[in-house]
Amino acid sequence: MTMEKQISLSIFDLILNAGLVVQFVMFGLFLASVGSWAIILLKRKLIKTALRQNEQFLQGFWGGWNISEAFTRAADYPLSPVAKSFQSAVRELRKVSDDKTEDKNLRADIVIRALKKANTTELAYLEQSVSWLATVASSAPFVGLFGTVWGIMNSFQSIGVTGNANLAAVAPGISEALIATAIGLFAAIPAAIAYNYLNGKIRQQAMQLDSFNQDLLNLLQRERAI
Repeated sequence: MTMEKQISLSIFDLILNAGLVVQFVMFGLFLASVGSWAIILLKRKLIKTALRQNEQFLQGFWGGWNISEAFTRAADYPLSPVAKSFQSAVRELRKVSDDKTEDKNLRADIVIRALKKANTTELAYLEQSVSWLATVASSAPFVGLFGTVWGIMNSFQSIGVTGNANLAAVAPGISEALIATAIGLFAAIPAAIAYNYLNGKIRQQAMQLDSFNQDLLNLLQRERAI
């Protein structure tokens, strides 16, 4: 226990004793890591809730709801992209019906455009801020490496000034520098994993939307609504 505490304190001391530029790099990477974790947790919760509400809405929709009832019930699933896409399509279809439009090709075209627009909006909402994870994953190691190179450069400058090149004199400066790379990897690795995971879940949402759109269009055609 004592040894672990000493190691922890030595790392903390190295960070505090690092040069101003290296400290600035470390602080920036720390903020990037905190921001990434906030996005990861919030987006994971949002997408998980969206998937659950999609399933609940679809169970009711295919379980016996008619179009009017499904439109009303969709309000109970505010985070479901499927429910919101359905609402947009029915809302536009009702506007066309109110105008007494008899051209079914026009109705179908309007419904399809409404579905595409709703899909784009819902997927954009799910993808919002996810690109930040890709930015952190790709740039954090290089930012950390910059801090490391800068710290090592300062260490060699100190050696040149003092003329002392033994290991005891060089090791602390190099250790300070290498911590920047470690923090950069600490920020980048979870961001890269989460980016791929969240993108996979968003693609799952996109496929579910596309599948539902086709089923809805078929249903509306069978009922001669379009």
